Amino acid sequence: MSNASHPIRASFHSVEADGVKVFYREAGPRDAPVMLLLHGFPSSSHMFRELIPLLATQYRVIAPDLPGFGFTEVPAERHYAYTFDSLALTMEAFVDALALEKYALYVFDYGAPTGLRLAAAHPERVTALVSQNGNAYLEGLGDAWAPLKRYWADPSPENRETIRGFLTLDATKWQYVHGVANPDSVAPEAYHLDVALMQRPGNQEIQLDLFLDYANNLEQYPRFQQFFRTAQVPTLVIWGRHDPFFIPPGAEAFRRDNPNAVVQLLDTGHFALETHVDVIAAEIHKLLARATR
Repeated sequence: MSNASHPIRASFHSVEADGVKVFYREAGPRDAPVMLLLHGFPSSSHMFRELIPLLATQYRVIAPDLPGFGFTEVPAERHYAYTFDSLALTMEAFVDALALEKYALYVFDYGAPTGLRLAAAHPERVTALVSQNGNAYLEGLGDAWAPLKRYWADPSPENRETIRGFLTLDATKWQYVHGVANPDSVAPEAYHLDVALMQRPGNQEIQLDLFLDYANNLEQYPRFQQFFRTAQVPTLVIWGRHDPFFIPPGAEAFRRDNPNAVVQLLDTGHFALETHVDVIAAEIHKLLARATR
């Protein structure tokens, strides 16, 4: 029987890595080439729910929840420091726990500074790169960063409280529907789930800590760009062009360091998978066919 009548379903797992119980979704043949999917704020591996079955026909697809997000559990006694350096170390431990020696990397939003730290540390592991609104260039930061930049410059209690506004249902829904031609095409459970998980005790403070630490990612951009230049892995940069956070110049900039990067701008917003999952999956299949040749 064809996959049309029996779609591939993800299975759900947790593994101990770096003192953290990392939740992840997995689908596809265990002996197939691996694709590692790293989500962003304020989502989780749930954002890949429709993409995973489309890729798992030919690849082993693995999507973890970062610490502080989704269903990953961080014990209080772990005294976890919520920084992007920490997220990357936990993801490196996760990759090691699953014994993933090589993988194609899909990065989105927070997944970009997390995954690109992995790539820069272990370039030999990365077979291909997909950046979906995953920034690595200063010119990619849109005007929506203005309040966050004020918080970086002056992390006062007042500025921290202002940033708390990013954690509301209205702000989260706006991230999903802004720039989308038909906002009703975005599944409402996506942003409602994100907000429900952010309401857990202590989670808002975690998010505010990560907002503050994001400034340190900008200092890592030259290191990420060095990886692009030296590794020259097959690269797909596929962005929603109406993303208010990561704007098209950031997508175009990838070509500066990897002239062979395929750059495609879609008529949608930040969460491009919500509206263009079929297009993105098709482009990834083309990329990985090149990468595995």
